[in-house]
Amino acid sequence: MDKPESVSIIIPVYNEEQGLRVVLNQLKELSVDNNWEVIVVDDGSTDNSVEIANSFGFKVLRQPYNKGYGAALKAGIRIASSEVLIFMDGDGQHNPDDIPKLLKEMEHYDMAVGAREKGQRQDWIRKPGKWLLSRVVNFLSGIKIPDVNCGFRSIKKKCAEEFIELYPNGFSISTTITLAMVKAGYSIKYIPIQVHPRKGRKSTVKQGPDGMRTLLLILRCIVLFNPLKVFAPISAFLFTFGCVFTLYSLFLNHNVSNSAIIILLSALIIFFFGLIADQLSVIRRSVK
Repeated sequence: MDKPESVSIIIPVYNEEQGLRVVLNQLKELSVDNNWEVIVVDDGSTDNSVEIANSFGFKVLRQPYNKGYGAALKAGIRIASSEVLIFMDGDGQHNPDDIPKLLKEMEHYDMAVGAREKGQRQDWIRKPGKWLLSRVVNFLSGIKIPDVNCGFRSIKKKCAEEFIELYPNGFSISTTITLAMVKAGYSIKYIPIQVHPRKGRKSTVKQGPDGMRTLLLILRCIVLFNPLKVFAPISAFLFTFGCVFTLYSLFLNHNVSNSAIIILLSALIIFFFGLIADQLSVIRRSVK
């Protein structure tokens, strides 16, 4: 792919008036020489975010009410006119000066993702949840992903649109996009970046509910692209447990209990469900 000639920068915002002006000022300076399309998607803000965005002359899309970060990002993807998209936050955490680094990688990759340094990714309260999420994603995807949920990235529009029906309306959209791209076999590059403290209101991410939704979405993506990665370990665990239980029953009671038989049969049924799901996944990809 040649160096992208057209770029759309999509910025979902929700009550980001304190950080948005700084971000848009930087983008205005950068876009003068680059002719970028900047799309601000307002997700039902009640502050002056819309007025600030309009004052810069950028394209502004207003959601009628707060639908969620993912919903705003999807709306921006649909109206973007360029072949390459940039996703970034409007709260000042992402540095617009890093955009050229992401775009440079689009000559050779389908997506370039900002990878935050370890010390910057989370505070101590969020650290256990982020650690668990990272381990689950790495295991299910089969590769080590440096940063599973950084939203700052560049991506080919055709790739972003391919899985848009899978994307959730919440913050877990970033993880979902990464996982879908990985499992579909697209090429991805991770670029080290520095992030800054957010300006204005505190983050609206709820660690418990949002984390659980993210894990469920990860399982959904894996079942869609590589079902045996989920079904096989469950089947293996039940089969091993069933064998141990069978030996225990034989040793203790000199017969095989009904419970042991049910466990072993459950393991086989789950494994065959996995095989069927795997074949359906192959058929779905071949039809596409």
